[in-house]
Amino acid sequence: MDANPILVETVRGNWVENRHRGAFVVIDADGTVIASAGDIERPVFPRSAIKSMQALAMFDRHAIEKFHQTQEELALACASHHGEDAHVEGVSAFLSRMGLSVADLECGAHMPTNGKAREALRAAGADRNALRNNCSGKHSGMLSVALAMGVPTAGYVGREHAVQKAVRAAVEAVIGEGLREDRCGTDGCSIPTWAAPIRALALGFARMATGKGLDAGHAAGARALFDAATRHPHLVAGTGHLDTLVMTAFGGRVMQKGGAEGVQCGAIRDKGWGYALKCDDGNMAASHAMVAALLLKFADPDAGQRAVLERFARQDVVNVRKAVVGEMRAVM
Repeated sequence: MDANPILVETVRGNWVENRHRGAFVVIDADGTVIASAGDIERPVFPRSAIKSMQALAMFDRHAIEKFHQTQEELALACASHHGEDAHVEGVSAFLSRMGLSVADLECGAHMPTNGKAREALRAAGADRNALRNNCSGKHSGMLSVALAMGVPTAGYVGREHAVQKAVRAAVEAVIGEGLREDRCGTDGCSIPTWAAPIRALALGFARMATGKGLDAGHAAGARALFDAATRHPHLVAGTGHLDTLVMTAFGGRVMQKGGAEGVQCGAIRDKGWGYALKCDDGNMAASHAMVAALLLKFADPDAGQRAVLERFARQDVVNVRKAVVGEMRAVM
């Protein structure tokens, strides 16, 4: 197999220190490739980049009709949030409205991703809990699916649980192909993650952006989720994060979501194009440079949007004394 191309370089002083290879694709809802590089058929674990696809199970299993999730709750269902107060308050309210609590979350506990939120928690002498887990919004949505289906909430993260079967079916319907048992793993938050080609992931985002190729229910659900995420971008990630900054800058035109190990997915909604990329070595900063460069080329950014993207397409390398000693730069 040929190596994927170098898409990002890290330069220290006057010398290239690291080269980050990867693959990307931009595609429309008919499957026409607008642009690509590297092996777009190699299956990858999309991780958190496809939370909006997973959240479609709430529409499939009538959790929306039962609980009438707010836009903020839909945004949190798509989120890898930073554990800031707005995130915790939103998830807590959603759980309470369903008659559930933090004890029902099976995502595990970790400290907030946001530094100020971590400091505040330590200063208060509080311990980490599952509400601060960056996937707690997604898990709350999955719990709503269990309640709507009338199945036990306990064990909802398991591959054979009815909730995860519903999530798998929703993703398959959107990307247009089956998720295979021989390429399945467990995500950081304990739910199954299924490997699929980045071409299929990008196609799924194009279909969600346009409704083309989806049944009426999935099309309406996708529109609601994309609208919620782009109208409440702070809830999808948090202060200073690429996902939040990009969606804020583009004002609804771009749905952007990252996933662990260098995956980035999204849609340029007004063009009807989906995109997906994977940084081969899993470097998240390099994947940010890649997706910023992609959006600079294909999303027709205005001056303000361009300024946001250029912050990530060329990132300073800073030493312990805060001196700039190099840069990470996209070379796509």
